[in-house]
Amino acid sequence: MKFKHAVVALAAFLGLAATGAEAQTAYPTRPITVVVPFAAGGPTDTVARLIAESMSKTLGQQVLVENVGGAGGTRGAGQVAKAAPDGYTLLIHHIGQATAATLYRKLPYNVLTDFETAGLITPVPMTIIGKSNLEPKTVGDLITYIKANKEKVTYGNAGVGSASHLCGMLFMSKVGAQMTTVPYQGTAPAMNDLIGGQIDLMCDQTTNTTGQIKGGKVKAYAVTTSGRVKSLGDLPTLQESGMKDFEVTIWHGMYAPKGTPKDIMDKLNAALNTALEDPKVIARFADLGTEPETKDRRSQAFHKQFLADEVAKWKPIIQAAGVYAD
Repeated sequence: MKFKHAVVALAAFLGLAATGAEAQTAYPTRPITVVVPFAAGGPTDTVARLIAESMSKTLGQQVLVENVGGAGGTRGAGQVAKAAPDGYTLLIHHIGQATAATLYRKLPYNVLTDFETAGLITPVPMTIIGKSNLEPKTVGDLITYIKANKEKVTYGNAGVGSASHLCGMLFMSKVGAQMTTVPYQGTAPAMNDLIGGQIDLMCDQTTNTTGQIKGGKVKAYAVTTSGRVKSLGDLPTLQESGMKDFEVTIWHGMYAPKGTPKDIMDKLNAALNTALEDPKVIARFADLGTEPETKDRRSQAFHKQFLADEVAKWKPIIQAAGVYAD
């Protein structure tokens, strides 16, 4: 009788073990939510939706994008940091994930210890753009105009910690003059006001500006990368235009809550890599003035170290500028 009970117990244990293993290997069994910590229609949202569509095919479950804007991206990031580490709540964030560590005095999470890194996605160039009827024609003219008018010139951004805020902060420091900044709840509403002529300038990612530039809805002055952007080949770099040592590229990465199992993170990384090799994604990225990260920069380990390096890189820049948020 004891032998029979032992066999039954062993069978039950093996059954449970098999079920647990099957549950792990079966991931995902339901839709996955990717949180974008900015308003819908912005550049990070555009990147996330392209990636989500492709990953849905690879993973066999819908990957849904949820926009949780506010507080420079920290509200959405904080929501993911507190989520269950089961692979069903993810985050796609840009360079703001690194700068938030210094910008926010009371950040409700630790950028370096409260997330698992799934891989880098794309490095997006930025552009200096103005309303279509803005008087200056070149970067040199623009700098002269800003110095002459200073606070009368309005600069729109997507809020403290956003890519447009960081770019503008560096641009003003290089120009040596402060414009009147107008923060918005996301890049999309800021772009709408720029097109409508309510504000004068913006610095925004090519994923959000290329179509507006080519459509003649805004005036383009320069790109922020060291070399010209293929899709905007006629647009000079800021360095070409005489602004030395100015280079800003907005990188994007995918994250999961700390403690998400390794096998799930491996699946997410593999699905992300597949998405970044998807011809449709590559073509759409090209239209938007960017391209997928190179293979050597897509690993979880590279992303983790890169994030730490970016936190260290931006800390003295932000401290020198004296810009902080609560």
